[in-house]
Amino acid sequence: MKAKVFMLSAVVALSALLAQAQEAPEANNRPAYKTEFEQDLAAHWFIEIHGGAAIHPFGNPANGEAQFADRISPIPSLSFGRWSSPYFATRLRGYAWNVYTFDKLPGATEVTRYQNVFGAASLEFMFDLVNYFAPYRENRVFHLIPFVGLGGHMKFYSADDKSGNKLGTENDLSGLLNGGLALKFRLGKRVDLNLEGQMMLSKNDFQGTRQEHQPADVVALASAGLTFKLGRVAFEPITPMDYDLVNDLNGQISSLRAQNAELSKRPVSCPECPEAAPAKTVSVIENVVAFRIGSAKIDSNQMINVYNSAEAAKANGGKIYIVGYADEQTGNANINMSLSQRRAEAVKKALIDNYGVSADNIVIDFKGDTVQPFATNEWNRVAIIDIK
Repeated sequence: MKAKVFMLSAVVALSALLAQAQEAPEANNRPAYKTEFEQDLAAHWFIEIHGGAAIHPFGNPANGEAQFADRISPIPSLSFGRWSSPYFATRLRGYAWNVYTFDKLPGATEVTRYQNVFGAASLEFMFDLVNYFAPYRENRVFHLIPFVGLGGHMKFYSADDKSGNKLGTENDLSGLLNGGLALKFRLGKRVDLNLEGQMMLSKNDFQGTRQEHQPADVVALASAGLTFKLGRVAFEPITPMDYDLVNDLNGQISSLRAQNAELSKRPVSCPECPEAAPAKTVSVIENVVAFRIGSAKIDSNQMINVYNSAEAAKANGGKIYIVGYADEQTGNANINMSLSQRRAEAVKKALIDNYGVSADNIVIDFKGDTVQPFATNEWNRVAIIDIK
């Protein structure tokens, strides 16, 4: 029994060391594209509000005769999106307003300005070059982000700017292709400043814009705006497994098992020894399941500890008691209490679903960070399994 307790205690300590090694900060110095990050669908959403100026850079020669200030059209936009990684995002963007175009009627000495009232929406794909090639830093000030998008464009009507008379087609719907470059500057944890330039292509027959050789309406748009971040902002890197460390720990565990096997060959009793008193039923810490920071998911390398506990319970009988814990240096009391409960419940579910332990034979408890079973802070991200 002493050998068994010694072996199990060693396994507990080695498992805790392995969990600590997995949380080493090596991944923070790797380029983001070589780093894995935790995924949380409720995090990294954002809303963007932009105001900008649009102009038709090509089209009817009359555009070149108009005053530059008369060619500028104010264009607002609203976007909603999410960063699925530090360097890739999608956003749904909507535009609506009026674009000015020009034509010169036969015999006229001045150009005529037209209003083209439209609405547009596009699904855009954004790629952060800085975050892709550099190590990820949540507080980085500058980002360079090219983007492309596909969507729809509706011209409601075109009209003479002075008379208001409507011209050409109405409710003209077409596809939209757009692309551009965004410069993003961090103002605070939840607010960024954006400067963007882009080109939009559609086939809506804006009045006086296209000639026969020009296949699409082209609008150049420059805008500035703010990004408001929703939910959790920072990405949490997942440190890759240190397989050299894992192999070393497995070797140590195998050595301990071999020693335990040798000890088990010793005789149960000997003539020189007095008869031992009957053993009392005691509570033995059979195993510890270590978790990553802020997580209640059991890593694959920890399932061996759950399996060993299930086998011990089946072989020896008794009831399984699971107590979840959280380290006191992370989160707050309420979060840690909930986290420790989810850790205990995760181990219970694994015992039932994976290894056939009866739910009636399992009792769970959770302590949050009110109790710290280990002196090393990181080791307290655990669920401890007792068999009584």
